[in-house]
Amino acid sequence: MIVSARNVLAGEVEMVLKGAVNSEIDLKLRGGEKVVATITNVSAEALGLTAGTAAFAIIKASEVIVGKGVQAGQFSARNVLGGVVSKLEDGVVSSEVTIQLPGGSEVVASITKTSAHSLDLKPGDNVSAIIKASNVIVGV
Repeated sequence: MIVSARNVLAGEVEMVLKGAVNSEIDLKLRGGEKVVATITNVSAEALGLTAGTAAFAIIKASEVIVGKGVQAGQFSARNVLGGVVSKLEDGVVSSEVTIQLPGGSEVVASITKTSAHSLDLKPGDNVSAIIKASNVIVGV
């Protein structure tokens, strides 16, 4: 599988919670972190998702919000993944922030350069990658 999304995180389905139209998919990443995705029931069935299925959480870098000092905060986004900035690359308009999660996975965020500077981001900073469940694509 080759996709243009920067974040393709390998894991295993822990749970599928089926609703009337959508299913909530809980993926446990290889490093132990959990990512929640909301996809249609048709998609969940077509992918054959059940507990124990190997799967990928696919997230575009532009869908990742970077927060600093937000560990105790409450968000409507289901995915708040704490980690450390391992790389920061400024462009003219945007910055690319690579966040190393404790289990070894990396999440890449594309944010405005102004935001990166407002957060005073630098390698080694503790940050969180914040991602809505509806922005997570599931692949097998």
